[in-house]
Amino acid sequence: MTMTDPIADMLTRVRNANSAGKDTVSMPTSKKLVEIARIMTEEGYVQGFEIIDGEPRGTLEITLKYGEKKARIIRGIKRISKPGLRIYAGKDELPRVLGGLGTAIISTSNGVMTDRDARKRGIGGEVVAYIW
Repeated sequence: MTMTDPIADMLTRVRNANSAGKDTVSMPTSKKLVEIARIMTEEGYVQGFEIIDGEPRGTLEITLKYGEKKARIIRGIKRISKPGLRIYAGKDELPRVLGGLGTAIISTSNGVMTDRDARKRGIGGEVVAYIW
Protein backbone atom coordinates (compact mmCIF):
# COMPACT_ATOMS: atom_id res chain seq x y z
CA MET A 1 0.00 0.00 0.00
CA THR A 2 1.38 3.38 -0.96
CA MET A 3 1.56 6.22 1.50
CA THR A 4 0.02 9.56 0.51
CA ASP A 5 2.39 11.78 2.53
CA PRO A 6 5.58 10.03 3.70
CA ILE A 7 7.10 13.29 5.01
CA ALA A 8 4.15 13.89 7.35
CA ASP A 9 4.40 10.24 8.43
CA MET A 10 8.11 10.69 9.22
CA LEU A 11 7.56 13.89 11.21
CA THR A 12 4.69 12.29 13.15
CA ARG A 13 6.81 9.25 14.01
CA VAL A 14 9.65 11.48 15.24
CA ARG A 15 7.22 13.67 17.23
CA ASN A 16 5.56 10.64 18.86
CA ALA A 17 8.86 8.89 19.68
CA ASN A 18 10.22 12.12 21.13
CA SER A 19 7.13 12.55 23.31
CA ALA A 20 7.37 8.95 24.51
CA GLY A 21 11.08 9.27 25.29
CA LYS A 22 12.19 6.57 22.84
CA ASP A 23 15.86 6.28 21.79
CA THR A 24 15.27 5.44 18.13
CA VAL A 25 12.49 5.59 15.57
CA SER A 26 12.35 3.74 12.23
CA MET A 27 10.38 4.24 9.03
CA PRO A 28 10.49 3.30 5.33
CA THR A 29 13.21 5.29 3.57
CA SER A 30 13.33 7.57 0.55
CA LYS A 31 15.86 10.10 -0.74
CA LYS A 32 13.86 13.07 0.54
CA LEU A 33 13.41 11.54 4.01
CA VAL A 34 17.17 10.91 4.21
CA GLU A 35 17.82 14.56 3.31
CA ILE A 36 15.38 15.75 6.01
CA ALA A 37 17.09 13.46 8.54
CA ARG A 38 20.48 14.86 7.44
CA ILE A 39 19.28 18.42 8.09
CA MET A 40 17.87 17.45 11.49
CA THR A 41 21.25 15.91 12.37
CA GLU A 42 23.27 18.90 11.13
CA GLU A 43 21.04 21.33 13.05
CA GLY A 44 21.47 19.29 16.24
CA TYR A 45 17.89 18.09 16.71
CA VAL A 46 18.76 14.36 16.47
CA GLN A 47 21.97 12.42 17.21
CA GLY A 48 22.12 10.70 13.85
CA PHE A 49 20.48 8.39 11.35
CA GLU A 50 21.21 5.09 9.66
CA ILE A 51 19.91 3.52 6.46
CA ILE A 52 19.29 -0.22 6.75
CA ASP A 53 18.97 -2.02 3.42
CA GLY A 54 16.07 -4.43 2.99
CA GLU A 55 13.59 -5.87 0.54
CA PRO A 56 11.55 -4.41 -1.06
CA ARG A 57 12.48 -1.12 0.60
CA GLY A 58 15.12 0.05 3.07
CA THR A 59 14.51 1.38 6.55
CA LEU A 60 15.59 4.75 7.92
CA GLU A 61 16.42 4.63 11.62
CA ILE A 62 16.79 7.95 13.45
CA THR A 63 18.50 8.15 16.85
CA LEU A 64 16.85 10.86 18.94
CA LYS A 65 18.72 13.29 21.15
CA TYR A 66 17.85 14.36 24.69
CA GLY A 67 19.36 16.77 27.20
CA GLU A 68 19.97 16.24 30.90
CA LYS A 69 17.28 14.27 32.73
CA LYS A 70 15.64 13.28 29.38
CA ALA A 71 14.86 16.91 28.51
CA ARG A 72 13.60 17.05 24.91
CA ILE A 73 15.74 18.79 22.31
CA ILE A 74 12.86 18.85 19.78
CA ARG A 75 10.10 21.09 21.15
CA GLY A 76 7.89 20.84 18.09
CA ILE A 77 7.66 19.76 14.46
CA LYS A 78 5.05 21.03 12.02
CA ARG A 79 4.39 20.01 8.40
CA ILE A 80 3.73 23.13 6.31
CA SER A 81 3.38 22.18 2.64
CA LYS A 82 0.96 19.28 2.21
CA PRO A 83 0.00 17.26 -0.88
CA GLY A 84 -3.37 19.04 -1.00
CA LEU A 85 -1.93 22.53 -0.53
CA ARG A 86 1.65 23.23 -1.52
CA ILE A 87 3.29 26.25 0.12
CA TYR A 88 6.10 28.00 -1.76
CA ALA A 89 8.25 30.93 -0.69
CA GLY A 90 10.43 33.13 -2.82
CA LYS A 91 13.92 34.14 -1.74
CA ASP A 92 12.56 37.30 -0.10
CA GLU A 93 9.67 35.56 1.74
CA LEU A 94 11.55 32.66 3.37
CA PRO A 95 10.05 32.10 6.84
CA ARG A 96 11.87 32.52 10.16
CA VAL A 97 10.82 29.98 12.80
CA LEU A 98 10.59 31.54 16.29
CA GLY A 99 12.52 34.57 15.11
CA GLY A 100 15.45 32.46 13.92
CA LEU A 101 15.63 30.07 16.90
CA GLY A 102 13.95 27.24 14.97
CA THR A 103 14.59 25.84 11.51
CA ALA A 104 12.47 25.81 8.37
CA ILE A 105 13.22 22.94 5.98
CA ILE A 106 13.03 24.13 2.36
CA SER A 107 12.99 21.94 -0.76
CA THR A 108 14.74 23.93 -3.51
CA SER A 109 15.98 23.28 -7.02
CA ASN A 110 19.43 22.80 -5.43
CA GLY A 111 18.20 20.16 -2.97
CA VAL A 112 16.71 20.14 0.52
CA MET A 113 18.22 22.78 2.85
CA THR A 114 17.50 25.01 5.82
CA ASP A 115 15.99 28.47 5.51
CA ARG A 116 19.35 30.02 6.48
CA ASP A 117 21.19 28.19 3.67
CA ALA A 118 18.49 29.13 1.14
CA ARG A 119 18.71 32.77 2.27
CA LYS A 120 22.52 32.74 1.83
CA ARG A 121 22.22 31.25 -1.68
CA GLY A 122 19.37 33.60 -2.61
CA ILE A 123 16.89 30.90 -3.67
CA GLY A 124 13.33 30.05 -2.68
CA GLY A 125 11.37 26.82 -2.78
CA GLU A 126 8.74 24.66 -1.13
CA VAL A 127 8.45 25.10 2.65
CA VAL A 128 8.39 21.46 3.81
CA ALA A 129 8.36 21.74 7.61
CA TYR A 130 9.22 23.77 10.70
CA ILE A 131 11.22 22.32 13.58
CA TRP A 132 12.01 24.03 16.85
